[in-house]
Amino acid sequence: GLGNPGREYEGTRHNVGFMTLDALADKYNIDVREKAFKGLIGKGVIEGHKVILVKPQTYMNLSGESIREIADFYKIEPENIIILCDDINLSEGQLRIRLKGSAGGHNGLKNIISHLGTQEFPRIRIGVGEKPRGMDLADYVLGRFPKEQQAVMEAVSYTHLTLPTIR
Repeated sequence: GLGNPGREYEGTRHNVGFMTLDALADKYNIDVREKAFKGLIGKGVIEGHKVILVKPQTYMNLSGESIREIADFYKIEPENIIILCDDINLSEGQLRIRLKGSAGGHNGLKNIISHLGTQEFPRIRIGVGEKPRGMDLADYVLGRFPKEQQAVMEAVSYTHLTLPTIR
């Protein structure tokens, strides 16, 4: 799950990957607090599959550093790494699942692609809504959801919590 570490970023649009990963961890009783590989990790089993849940602590734009270290250590192929991240091109709560693809302007995905050396890894993009005209992109993604959108985002995090089968 992608996001930015620290209390000042909790609940922001850019941290929807962290929020969704936290909901997944809660549902499957996986403790994501072990500090390793420039991130917070938790190991467990979901739907009969061993998983490592990761919240990189490198800040969004350097997420690939943490992902690369974990992939190297555990010998995980990119096609077995599922990235959860925000997407401003999708309506609030809308999901887009792709097995591969470009970064689409997302700096966290760009960094992961750079570190893995491939675009061929699954990603689940979680819509946070389009940036209002004239607003700075950084201000928008680092902003918090209005109250009416918070309920939608929480519902998405908790109701779509099954891992897609990746083959």
